Amino acid sequence: MGLKISEEAKKKIIDALNSARTAELTAIIQYMGHHYEGEGLESPAILDLFKKIAMEEMKHAETIAERIVYLGGVPVQKPGQILRGGDLVTMLKADLGLEDKAIEDYRAIVKLCADLGDSTTRLMFETILQDEESHADAYETALGRKGK
Repeated sequence: MGLKISEEAKKKIIDALNSARTAELTAIIQYMGHHYEGEGLESPAILDLFKKIAMEEMKHAETIAERIVYLGGVPVQKPGQILRGGDLVTMLKADLGLEDKAIEDYRAIVKLCADLGDSTTRLMFETILQDEESHADAYETALGRKGK
């Protein structure tokens, strides 16, 4: 038995998922850039954190794209604005900003999907939301270690 929602509801969900995919693509590129650009800075553990979280965001981007295709949409391929460079604290704050925005947006997607009756996408985003909250916690912890 397939998903029983209107075409209008599917379009709203696809649009929300494409916005989320843009955010994930942005995070992947920004976090990997920070991983590379931070070479030579004082904290290899934080550079590894950028890479680890970027890899998790890649999984999210893939999962979201697969759901968009299932719903009959076309996944976006372009990221949003990438913030580059700076010291580790600047990088961590920029990345935490992306995570905080994702958390806000993904909570709205969970509500949208619940309201429109798409429990599969809702459950998928509840899981992704947990990851994003974990990422934000990791960046906050790293910022705390940096004394800022």
